[in-house]
Amino acid sequence: MWSPRPALAVLFLLLLVSGGMMAEENDEPKYNASQKEFYLNQADLAFVQPGLHIDIQGVEVSGTTVIVTFRITDNNNQGLDRLGIETPAAVTTNWVLARINPGDTQYTSYRTNAVGQAAAENVAANYQSLGNGVYKYTFSTRLPAGYPANATHTVGVYATRDLRALAEQLGLFQLARTGRYDANDTFDFIPAGGQVTQVRDVVSTASCNQCHDPLAEHGGARREVRLCVLCHQPQSIDPDSGNTVDFKVMIHKIHQGANLPSVRAGRPYQIIGFNNSLHDYSRVVWPQDTRHCDTCHKGTTQADTWMTNPTRAACGSCHDDINFATGENHPGGAQLDDGQCTICHVADSGLEFDTSVKGAHTIPNFSKQLKGLNVEITGITNTSPGSKPTVTFTVKDNAGNPIEVSRLQSFTLRLAGPATDYTWMVSEDARSATATPTGYSYTFRNNAIPATASGTYAVGAEARNPATVTGSLLGPSFTATESAFNPVLYFSVDGSPVEERRTVVNVNTQCNACHKRLVLHGGLRTNTDYCVMCHNPATVDNPNAARNAGFSVPQGEVPTSINFRFMIHRIHSGAELSRDYTIYRSFGVFNFNEVEFPGDRRNCAKCHVNNSYQLPLPSGMANTTAPREFYSPLGPAASACLGCHDSEEAAAHAYLQTAVFPSGRTSEACAACHGEGKDYSVSRVHAR
Repeated sequence: MWSPRPALAVLFLLLLVSGGMMAEENDEPKYNASQKEFYLNQADLAFVQPGLHIDIQGVEVSGTTVIVTFRITDNNNQGLDRLGIETPAAVTTNWVLARINPGDTQYTSYRTNAVGQAAAENVAANYQSLGNGVYKYTFSTRLPAGYPANATHTVGVYATRDLRALAEQLGLFQLARTGRYDANDTFDFIPAGGQVTQVRDVVSTASCNQCHDPLAEHGGARREVRLCVLCHQPQSIDPDSGNTVDFKVMIHKIHQGANLPSVRAGRPYQIIGFNNSLHDYSRVVWPQDTRHCDTCHKGTTQADTWMTNPTRAACGSCHDDINFATGENHPGGAQLDDGQCTICHVADSGLEFDTSVKGAHTIPNFSKQLKGLNVEITGITNTSPGSKPTVTFTVKDNAGNPIEVSRLQSFTLRLAGPATDYTWMVSEDARSATATPTGYSYTFRNNAIPATASGTYAVGAEARNPATVTGSLLGPSFTATESAFNPVLYFSVDGSPVEERRTVVNVNTQCNACHKRLVLHGGLRTNTDYCVMCHNPATVDNPNAARNAGFSVPQGEVPTSINFRFMIHRIHSGAELSRDYTIYRSFGVFNFNEVEFPGDRRNCAKCHVNNSYQLPLPSGMANTTAPREFYSPLGPAASACLGCHDSEEAAAHAYLQTAVFPSGRTSEACAACHGEGKDYSVSRVHAR
């Protein structure tokens, strides 16, 4: 029998080696510093056998009895004992059996609970061990007489293995915090035999995990969309709210959240879950326009279903002010079934803003009618300290045709420095730039490079112009905004080699995975390398300006930092913060405490590139002015870490590790414990 005692651990390891059960060295899993298993030594890895994988190997039907053969393994492909006797920790498996009825496109479950919802089963007596992690499970749920034997049937399983209690006994810190493993699998078959042709493959788990990182619902056990849709189908309704939990309806409504017509009209969108837990999605704001249907609907065999098969349920989930029974708010009148939807709503007519499904979801700012707005900074001269530099640039459309800069709604050139960590920034309206044979030239009029400047500085640009895109033949026109991707050019002010600012995040591969196209400040800011020129360590918000503009501001409110590394961490921590985080500006008051980040904030690499979240940070970075925090200024590392860890205790810890020398210079000792390779490295304490 398996035991956690160290002596038996050694014996167990020797048995594995002598018995030839250890995987070949090249087959052993390779962990990285962001994974909890990375911090286990080889003996601990062999003893606790971390990980959980489940593979349904086959399904057989005997009369009305369904029997599934499956294997459970660890990360090293070693078989696990389901009961946790021969190997550490029991594995709990729950089983779902469903079919796609002839003529249907969604599942119907063979088993339901007391309120009629699709349900799983797990009967201890129904398991048979075949050895080496292989088992048979015989469903208690029987196939009914006359069931459609030629229809697609699917077995789904969700499994959990929890090593946390064991890890705590063994003193394995990392595994004690995050040592729960979950795994899902599905298996399609036709009881009568033959090739499965009818499946439901509309949305992939990979699409969900663009933001959710990873999708982990119902306590973390359900992680694969193919499993979710076995239960979340028209058969299942929340009896308390009356809302369906059909996947296509529920997911649309959740992601539409605060923008649902019903929510705007004052009716919350809620689901009552397990143990009467209330899930209110009325404040959910998806971080991009919900008309981007292809953000989720891609990479599957049925990804175009949203276009090719419009239904009252799917369309009415977002447009929930439509009453298809009466025709209210539906120009096509009452619709008692889905048979006539495609008469008006063809998949794609090739037109924008018409009644085709794709056309109706056209977003003006993404219209193919837009000609494009592109700015390139081609050079900068007169860059010595105290001088007013001259910048040359081009402004063109997507076809390469010149655009007259004076006719743009906005065009700004911005100087900032030093590039190690910006603390100085100025900008000027450059629409009066002089035309040249190759583009434009603009000399700064009111601002010069600081007389004390040294090293590398940067110049960036922002441009915006309104545009009109025409609707369908019978529809109205729409106003769009064309925005340039902000170019940034680095230059030396003293002849030293140009050293570009380190790349911390990549807007295209990181931010836009969730945001589609990050466009802020009315469309002017689209590049994080440009954002940090303003959102630098010296910049704070302005409560007085907000108050003078007529906004409500608490008496005596002092400014807070809007430095990028501090502000973005605070925004994305949102509802997880322990304190208020509100930014006051002359153009508005912005509170972020209701922001729900859909991913796991421990995955620093979700947003960061080049290991930029690791310590130590590069030398020369500036302290962050943050009067509203427990102390100010914040050191470079503290300004990032206290963005998420906003408690007084965390601030006290950071403060104690910050030294102020007689010269006035400050230095942080964070890397002594939290540097890469240290006992409490950033990678280690965030490992999952």
